[in-house]
Amino acid sequence: MIAGSGKASGIDLVISDVDGTLVTGDKRLTEATVTAVRRLRAAGIGFSIASARPPIGLRNLVAELELDLPMGAFNGASVVRPDLSTIEERTIPEAAARSALDRLLAEGLDVWVFAEGAWWLRDPEGPYADLERRTIGAEPRVVADLGPLMGSAAKIVGVSRDHAHLAACEARIGAALAGQATIHRSQKYYLDVTPPHLDKGRFVTWMSAHLAIPPERIATFGDAGNDRPMFAHSGFSVAMGNAEAAVKAAARAVTDSNDADGFAHAVERFLLP
Repeated sequence: MIAGSGKASGIDLVISDVDGTLVTGDKRLTEATVTAVRRLRAAGIGFSIASARPPIGLRNLVAELELDLPMGAFNGASVVRPDLSTIEERTIPEAAARSALDRLLAEGLDVWVFAEGAWWLRDPEGPYADLERRTIGAEPRVVADLGPLMGSAAKIVGVSRDHAHLAACEARIGAALAGQATIHRSQKYYLDVTPPHLDKGRFVTWMSAHLAIPPERIATFGDAGNDRPMFAHSGFSVAMGNAEAAVKAAARAVTDSNDADGFAHAVERFLLP
């Protein structure tokens, strides 16, 4: 299933989300996806990624996809080079971070904190902890109290197997912290709290200025609510077949799911000559 408005013209840069988009549900890059990125490069089209992952979670992608441009981590709040050295990094204001932590805990969610270059949590056997270990290739640091990290938190995550409850938390906490932090689900089971006024759309704008490529010549791919700001700041946007209806409605085109090589199919259908 691929639907859209025909082939995009004049695209010079592609920026893609990672989880739910570029990789499969079990976090693999398929050969078709790797080949699609190589074909973009051969056609003179740059490629980068914007992800909710911490920088360390991008390392394997850099190697497998031979990435050579800056990347957006923490939903665009951090910009890093392919060697993962930092170009820009923002943290959540401490008062907002403490409020977010209190609200996430009050909602009965497991909470993770990404701060000081590490992943911190209270329960290493909690929901989705094993998945995150595989995703970012790192072990968490276990602490009894996450409070002391609130002065240096780049991302706070509320985690739950109750996806409907997490969606409701997104609305409640987003309204409570409006203007103080950015609140988006990056997956149906992760609710991300990141610095205010910074999102993947801001990363698209940063890349546009950094590479002197007009936004209308940038294409973006994504599957979740945190990808919609990318769509709004790019000339051509593609939602994955596994995306929620609101995400599909915000995109110019819709492709197959991440488990059916949707990224590769869309590159072929919409972007390559």
